[in-house]
Amino acid sequence: MNFDMPNFLPAMPEMFVLGMTSLILIIDLFLNERTRVVSYLLAQATLVGAFILSLSLYSGNAELSFSDTFVLDPMAGVLKMAVYATVFMVFLYSHSYLRERGLFRGEFFVLALFGVLGMMVLISAHSFLTIYLGLELMSLALYAMVAMQRDSRTASEAAMKYFILGAMASAMLLYGMSMLYGVTGTLELTELSRAVQQTQGDRLLLVFGLVFLLVGVAFKLGAVPFHMWVPDVYHGAPTAVTLFISTAPKLAGFAMLMRLMVDGLPGLQPQWHDILVLLAVLSIGVGNVVAIAQTNIKRMLAYSGISHAGFLLLGVLSGTPEGYAAGMFYAIVYTIMGLGGFGMVILMSRAGFEAEQLEDYKGLNQRSPWFALMMLFIMFSMAGVPPFIGFWAKLAVLQAVVSANLMWLAAVAVIFSVIGAFFYLRVIKLMYFDQAREQGSLKPGADLAVVLSANAIGILALGAFPGALMALCLQAMGA
Repeated sequence: MNFDMPNFLPAMPEMFVLGMTSLILIIDLFLNERTRVVSYLLAQATLVGAFILSLSLYSGNAELSFSDTFVLDPMAGVLKMAVYATVFMVFLYSHSYLRERGLFRGEFFVLALFGVLGMMVLISAHSFLTIYLGLELMSLALYAMVAMQRDSRTASEAAMKYFILGAMASAMLLYGMSMLYGVTGTLELTELSRAVQQTQGDRLLLVFGLVFLLVGVAFKLGAVPFHMWVPDVYHGAPTAVTLFISTAPKLAGFAMLMRLMVDGLPGLQPQWHDILVLLAVLSIGVGNVVAIAQTNIKRMLAYSGISHAGFLLLGVLSGTPEGYAAGMFYAIVYTIMGLGGFGMVILMSRAGFEAEQLEDYKGLNQRSPWFALMMLFIMFSMAGVPPFIGFWAKLAVLQAVVSANLMWLAAVAVIFSVIGAFFYLRVIKLMYFDQAREQGSLKPGADLAVVLSANAIGILALGAFPGALMALCLQAMGA
């Protein structure tokens, strides 16, 4: 039997990240607290190197490798580069936070990079096998990161909940894959799509498999009713870990949804369309309403993320390339806004104090007018107020829904979005109209101040000129 060597070039970024992460793991063994910055710098260099490799490989064509289980297409290229940029920002934000809490250890960077590797595999997956491999690699790294703060009962509890519920979701996903494999006899997505199209007669088993697949995807996106882990994990994990979990994995979750539904199961589009409509309505409704009752800003942002997951689904369920591009645009925009939101929590925190309560943001304008303005940009964007980028993201997915003749769904999304604006505006009211609980001015590190300012101003700048990012998403989706 002859073995044909696969083309390794499309997977060069993955191999580079794996090699560098293994190297950092070994080097970190010989570092002490004073020299641990070497691990941090190597981790950042890994992300920069992977970005350059992915950029050099980016083209308008799809290229398959590893017996058609791995694909490098425009969507994969854009999403991978977005993941690198996001995690690079996460490391910048987290640097001082981790040092102040004794968590500035190589494990954080190694686990995060293994998580990035899992996201990369998931984004380029073209088979059930690689989808599951990437998902588990990403998830296992995230479980361990949540539990990093060993002396925190809250973090340990959050990690246990995340692990148990994540294992159940992965089992359901695997069960759905086994059903579809039993009917079609293939794991590769193109062959699966062809087999589903040719299947005549009763499709009940295919629909059952589809439902189990969507359970796994909805869990990773944090969509209702599979959102139970989101507020507890966001609240219990150290804020630096919450920042990581709430941003980059959402891009991988979107890619997973696209690979399974659009690449693998277009023949079942009427069925998964109806399920996504239900998930989107529940997520937007529950996320926006329950967030109003929160007094903890991390839990509030968790429910906000649940509602944003519902908006992301609106683009995909439209079933058009323009809708898919709108969903991708929304995923990237939400990641940028999430970086700013949790970055602000990190900036407000200090050694021995976590700025988790909404009360902690009272009178922020008196303490630091500049960072109050930056938080205002972030909150307005999340609420979908023009001219910020969040407005254009919501408008794009709503246009996709309207073009699919689902006016009622667009109306429901708008109504709940208006309701949800309350809890974003409440933060602004606390910052500008309430008396500060503390009188001292904020003194963040220069790197954190610059990164957060650039993030918030970037939200405004992208809102003023959203065309370039939207054009990139349209190109990636072939629209």
